Amino acid sequence: MEIIEEVIDDIVVEIINLDRATISEAGDLKEKLMAKINLGYKKVIIDLTEVEFLDSTFLGVIVGTLKRVAKVGGDLKLVGFRPNVRSMFELTRLFRVFESYSELQEALKSFHK
Repeated sequence: MEIIEEVIDDIVVEIINLDRATISEAGDLKEKLMAKINLGYKKVIIDLTEVEFLDSTFLGVIVGTLKRVAKVGGDLKLVGFRPNVRSMFELTRLFRVFESYSELQEALKSFHK
């Protein structure tokens, strides 16, 4: 599995180190994120810099996580859209829902404003 999890200060960072993020990996991402939220983490960043393709199941996990973390007063931010992934977020109008950044450091700093 190529989902790398880091905790930086009180921020959970999930780095999706895959060309294709699909149903095969969606369950693993969901488990990791729910475990961290259940431990009390409220700040999440998902880094999609390496992702060329994102299927609807994987996208659903991201949306579901945003809803879950928002319920506990937190936030989820995204990093690094490649053209195909950006198109999917624009087509589904989800680009209006998520804060997105081109670099991980920008997303990390945004939590400290």
